[in-house]
Amino acid sequence: MLEIKPIIHSLVRSKAGAVLLILQIAITLAIVSNSLSIIKDRLEYLNKDTGYPEKDVFYITTNVFAVDTELLYLIEETEKTLRGMDGVVNASYMSDVPLSGSGSASSFGNKPMDQDEEKGYLSARTGQSNAGSQVFDTLGLVLKEGRLFNETEVLKIDGARELPQKVVVTQDYINEVYPEGNGVGQFIYIGNTPVEIIGVVERAMGAWPSDEAALNYSIFPYVGASTSQKFVVRAASGMRETVMKEVEDILLAQFNERVIMNVQGFDDAKKEYQASDILMLRMLVILIALLVSITALGIFGMTVFNINKRTKQIGTRRALGARKADIVRYFLVENSILCIAGMTLGAIGAIYLGQILFEHYSVPAFSKAYIVYTAVFILSVSILSVLFPANKAANISPSIATRSV
Repeated sequence: MLEIKPIIHSLVRSKAGAVLLILQIAITLAIVSNSLSIIKDRLEYLNKDTGYPEKDVFYITTNVFAVDTELLYLIEETEKTLRGMDGVVNASYMSDVPLSGSGSASSFGNKPMDQDEEKGYLSARTGQSNAGSQVFDTLGLVLKEGRLFNETEVLKIDGARELPQKVVVTQDYINEVYPEGNGVGQFIYIGNTPVEIIGVVERAMGAWPSDEAALNYSIFPYVGASTSQKFVVRAASGMRETVMKEVEDILLAQFNERVIMNVQGFDDAKKEYQASDILMLRMLVILIALLVSITALGIFGMTVFNINKRTKQIGTRRALGARKADIVRYFLVENSILCIAGMTLGAIGAIYLGQILFEHYSVPAFSKAYIVYTAVFILSVSILSVLFPANKAANISPSIATRSV
């Protein structure tokens, strides 16, 4: 017999403590379930495949200060110098570097901009970069369909900008703009200007890993003259650190009228970009641990308080024949009633909090499954918190009932 009625009567008589514990459980459930949802979303983002051999690739940013320098010629010579270094697999000029947090993006559609959705117009925001023909091997990209552009197709412009006629895009971009497949031979439109898709790579992440369209990426065969120049380099496995230490001296020896602004590995650039997300995850884990610990201590403390307050009552029950298991069960049932009440209130709060985060803070839609996971976890913690004091109560001697003090 669970003795629900006397348990409820007992809780009503000391309702202040019961209400506080219910609120504590409710707040813990609401916050922890939403925190777990955010953690799962952030972990998926942090572990997303970028498409690059990050530990082998690094990039260099240079700034030329010499007047009347033939910038296109300097880019070609710099590429040759980098490729000639010991331990370098390949190197290429690139206008915008992936994973760096700095780059360009545009919405490219499958039809001219003056078309509307009723005529089958689809567009997707996509990161973009201009580069030479060696960029694909340098970045370790995997061709899935079509072909890559060759050196003769690369526009090398010193002066007025021209639009390239070809582009290589990622499969994720094709999935959005040409969902029926067969992207090769189709066109993306820069405004109303068509650019032919000649190849599709399996995966390549853009400059902003946290962007919703991070895996939509396009690379154009274009090298423009600029005093600010970026180069990506892929080193042989295990050789990147050695190459990175030597690269600045070698480039300055080749042409010393420039400044080497930055030399950074792809993995380090991604970690730097994701530092705030990693910090947030750690804070959420600490918050969850604190809330669960405080709730467990609250349950433990209330159980101990109730036992101390009911010592004579417990002794009387033992004298009337109650077994130790009956005493333990009494406190477990009492705790379960409080937990169920708190979790019911907390579930409502969790759904409401999830809607607020979704509407105002761009947090992904909250899954109610996290309420179930958190509720099971809290119930398990609460039972463990009650077991020790409840077993202690079960050992109270029946003789305690006869004491006057």
